[in-house]
Amino acid sequence: MTELHSQKNYKNLIQDIGSILDEGRKQAYKSVNSILVKTYWEIGKRIIEFEQNGKITAEYGSKLLINLSKELSPIGKGFSRSNLTYMRLLYIKYPKSETLSHQLSWSHYFELLKVEDNLAYSFYEKQCIKEKWSIREFKRQKQSMLFERIALSKEKGEILEISKKGQIIETAKDIIKEPYVLEFLGIPENHKYSEKELEQKIIDNLQMFLLELGKGFTFVKRQFRITLSNRHFYADLVFYHRILKCFVIIDLKLGEVNHGDVGQMNMYLNYFKTEENIKDDNDPIGIILSAEKEHISVEYALGGISNQLFVSKYQLYLPKKEELEEEVKRLVK
Repeated sequence: MTELHSQKNYKNLIQDIGSILDEGRKQAYKSVNSILVKTYWEIGKRIIEFEQNGKITAEYGSKLLINLSKELSPIGKGFSRSNLTYMRLLYIKYPKSETLSHQLSWSHYFELLKVEDNLAYSFYEKQCIKEKWSIREFKRQKQSMLFERIALSKEKGEILEISKKGQIIETAKDIIKEPYVLEFLGIPENHKYSEKELEQKIIDNLQMFLLELGKGFTFVKRQFRITLSNRHFYADLVFYHRILKCFVIIDLKLGEVNHGDVGQMNMYLNYFKTEENIKDDNDPIGIILSAEKEHISVEYALGGISNQLFVSKYQLYLPKKEELEEEVKRLVK
């Protein structure tokens, strides 16, 4: 008994040491990254001060960075002309080093500084910190124009608010995007596919789909069976939202959404509200994702429905940056 107890304690000791080591490595990584960001900020500051004292023009400023890159390369890696350009820009964007976040690495700032629009910049900075995006996740969200897609479902005041504070999830509308971008499924744009194939691709890439859906989503089940009067219906994908505390039902459609699709989703929502909700669960949310969306017919189909039901478009390719940016600029004028 004593020997078994000792073995158990020994295993716990190994696990404890492993956990302490992992946490130490994480803290060391954060510390190194924080020091690196501050160091690059100091270099950027020195470059700007040198330029200003010598009243160096933009043309000579570019030559300065080229020369610096050549001179500093023997010292160590990280002094490419591109890196020096962004060190300089880091200081311009954050003239006070105290405003830099210790939670963001230099790689985060390197990608962040590529964002030219101030509203989008502020949004991505807040979201990176709030959702602890990896560099890979951040790049994907930026490439898929997440800010612009969220902004298109907002009013002017709301757009300014999410740029200052990031995305705040308080209502069903806060989790809706227009459009949803599913480029990670790897389905060619002109490929003919079925709803079943689309669903399977989403399941195969569930981690990326959850990233696209946003913070708070947990997967429950695919093809969730609903039985009414001895008839079986199947909701394509069911999730639970931890923040809103409700089920989120997603149905996939290849063509335009019609009133029958809306009626069916409304039925699903009523069923979940009565049969699946438990104490403290809020009313479920229904999202119909379709490849095409005809706004007028959707507006009439949704009219008078009290449930939280949304129709959004999905696309299999990254959106055109210029088109979305122009649309957001029009909204905030």
